[in-house]
Amino acid sequence: MENAKVERNSRKQRVGIVVSNLMDKTAVVAIVNSVRHPIYKKIVKKTVKFFVDDPKNECGIGDKVVIAETRPLSKNKHFRLVKILEKAK
Repeated sequence: MENAKVERNSRKQRVGIVVSNLMDKTAVVAIVNSVRHPIYKKIVKKTVKFFVDDPKNECGIGDKVVIAETRPLSKNKHFRLVKILEKAK
C-alpha cells in the first residue's frame, strides 16, 4: 500500500461554442442539447452555459472549444479550456 498510486476519476469533457469573452481570463461556453419532450414528443433545444477558465484569453466569440471539469476555481468557474477546435470566421 505504500506505493499505491491513487487514480483520479476521469474528468468530463464537453464541446461547446463561446458566447462571451468579455471577462479577464474567463469565457462563457454554451452547450446545446436536443431533448425529446416527455408528453408532447417534440424535440426541444436545451442550452447550458458554463464559465470556463481561459488563462491566456485566447478564446473568441463563436469559437468551437473543448472544455473539461476541474476543481472549483471561483464561485462560478468549474471548467477549464482544453483546446480550441475551430476559430470563428
